[in-house]
Amino acid sequence: MNLTHLDEQDKPKMVDVSDKDDTTRVAVASGVIEVTPEAYEAVINNVAKKGPVLQTAVIAAIQGAKQTSTLIPMCHPLMLTSLKTDIEELPDLPGFKLTLRAKLTGKTGVEMEALTGVSVGLLTIYDMLKAIDKGMVIRNIQLEHKSGGKSGDFNRS
Repeated sequence: MNLTHLDEQDKPKMVDVSDKDDTTRVAVASGVIEVTPEAYEAVINNVAKKGPVLQTAVIAAIQGAKQTSTLIPMCHPLMLTSLKTDIEELPDLPGFKLTLRAKLTGKTGVEMEALTGVSVGLLTIYDMLKAIDKGMVIRNIQLEHKSGGKSGDFNRS
């Protein structure tokens, strides 16, 4: 089996995508953070001491997606054309679900950007609430949808 990120001498390399066609590529990722009722109420009532938690998490998710190639060694720097986030309140958990949709027209997909953005956004929620709740749990960071490119579409069932 040939590994795509190793050359003939088994040295790490970034895959050459120059011969690939430019296509519209979209990826949607999501993840959940479970918090205590006290931490949830602090966010909902906008009284967390570090400021507006969900707004900051959205900015962090966007920044995380944009910085993916500096964090994940073999990811190509990409010219993202759209990043959209959504944070759903989950009062019964209690917690929050962060979803990020990344889009571009290019030669390689945006799955890693969507997953990185979600991860950084959720970590930001953790950072902003850790004085209230050190036991928060981040879970289910996953790819929900991917379209474009040679491998076609993926939808989580």
